[in-house]
Amino acid sequence: MNREKEIYKVTLVGSVGNVALLTFKFIAGILGNSAAMIADAVHSLSDFLTDIVVLVFVHISTKPQDTSHDYGHGKFETIASFLIGLALIAAATGIIISGGMELIAWLKGEPLESPGLLALWAALLSIAIKEILYHYTAHRGKTLDSQAMIANAWHHRSDALSSIGAAIGIGGAILLGNHWAVLDPLASIIIGIMLIKVAIELLKTSIGELTECSLSVETEEEIIHLIQSYPDVQQPHNLRTRRIGNRIAIEVHVRMDGDLPLSQVHDRATSIEHKLKERFGPQTHVTIHMEPVK
Repeated sequence: MNREKEIYKVTLVGSVGNVALLTFKFIAGILGNSAAMIADAVHSLSDFLTDIVVLVFVHISTKPQDTSHDYGHGKFETIASFLIGLALIAAATGIIISGGMELIAWLKGEPLESPGLLALWAALLSIAIKEILYHYTAHRGKTLDSQAMIANAWHHRSDALSSIGAAIGIGGAILLGNHWAVLDPLASIIIGIMLIKVAIELLKTSIGELTECSLSVETEEEIIHLIQSYPDVQQPHNLRTRRIGNRIAIEVHVRMDGDLPLSQVHDRATSIEHKLKERFGPQTHVTIHMEPVK
């Protein structure tokens, strides 16, 4: 199964889980009178919408390079990760506002009704299902080197975390009675804050790639080490690196003996290119500028 089809399969599995969960959560939140569960349902809805984003943008990102995109379409996958982060922040903001309004009402003396057991069971079920989807999606995302899938996996994990918060708030409100019903909206606010933290991390990674952020110092040192493994190659310099979706681009200048035949210098550059592609993937974009030793 090729990479695109595998990403589709994993994402569709998550979509089915999200649709089932968001439907059950909305019903449980309404019937169980739980603000935290309704907030959790909104989060599951955002998960489902981001699944659609992944499916659309991954399809575009797998298109080969053409006259309008000389480096391919890999950055569309990065855009998908960015949009997922924005969706997560939007969902979290709505959750915080909703919980804050209930908290303000409680502080003004308005009574809050304790949530029902149905909401608690929905939260516990969500924790189990979402944690399974997180591990499944994250594992496949790392195997396929897909930033969008890894971002989507964290969306599953954040939903599991929000369900834990919901379960604590709902369970506390049920066990302690109406006087502690405020734990339910408090839990929804904490959930929202946690989601914003996760979203910011996703956005930082995506923005770094979209703004041509270099690869890590460790990766660049490894690239230099691989080039220097050839004894006839000297002084690698002007190294430039970046990510293009699920692949990377490497540009570097190296020096060789100026008296060597052009064919031998070309063969060495080709050998370095193959070695870098063996290490970082066959789709790695490699540009090597050869210079004579001065």
